[in-house]
Amino acid sequence: MPRYLVVQAPEDGVRLITLQRPEALNALCTELLAELAAELESAERDPATLAVVLTGSRKAFAAGADIREMAERDLVGILNDPRVAHWQRIASFAKPLIAAVNGFALGGGCELVMCADIVIAGEDARFGQPEINLGIIPGAGGTQRLLRAVGKPLAMQMVLTGDPITARQAQQAGLVSELTQPELAVERALQVAASIARKAPLAVRLAKEALLKAGDTDLATGLRFERHAFTLLAGTVDRDEGIRAFQEKRPAHFLGQ
Repeated sequence: MPRYLVVQAPEDGVRLITLQRPEALNALCTELLAELAAELESAERDPATLAVVLTGSRKAFAAGADIREMAERDLVGILNDPRVAHWQRIASFAKPLIAAVNGFALGGGCELVMCADIVIAGEDARFGQPEINLGIIPGAGGTQRLLRAVGKPLAMQMVLTGDPITARQAQQAGLVSELTQPELAVERALQVAASIARKAPLAVRLAKEALLKAGDTDLATGLRFERHAFTLLAGTVDRDEGIRAFQEKRPAHFLGQ
């Protein structure tokens, strides 16, 4: 049983994971990250889970890393930090991951948001990378994913000043896909996840992988991957079902085959 997570069993193909460390505004201690990585790996293996929604509290999605824990680590501890492996496991989750964000998403919290594929934010959300104020820099992908998400000028401003941005600024910059009232963020994220869960699972997985390739490779390599994935899907049962359903004007019933 996780100590710092509340997990709802899959419903309509969607698993809901809630960060639950309210006394520390969901600060990402090593144990919490380990639990989250393990839970996502469990979701990866579970055929009943087709998408995952990740959220925190109304006050904070996650307010950053655990500063007390960081202060206890010397150079050897930093070099052998187990959190690095946990972050890699979280970032490699292959199924759709939707973040529902309210309140603070700072430091590691903002980096965790950027591991998600879709971000639904309440209008009160705040996103930032304040590590510079501690004499350090983001260490869980913040400098790399942030620049890819919002562009060089805003990423530079956020990282070098440590100042957060509003949910509306985050949406305008491309970090957030949709804004909603704070009390509706989780509900809306579940709706989006349920919509994805009704699609053909193989197509969803390959579509996500193809889109991620666009940020990791050159255009020619990305196009080759896209064409290969398109060809693979052409031979699936779900592709035939999708075309038949369209022709017969009925909902498709995909099997993941």
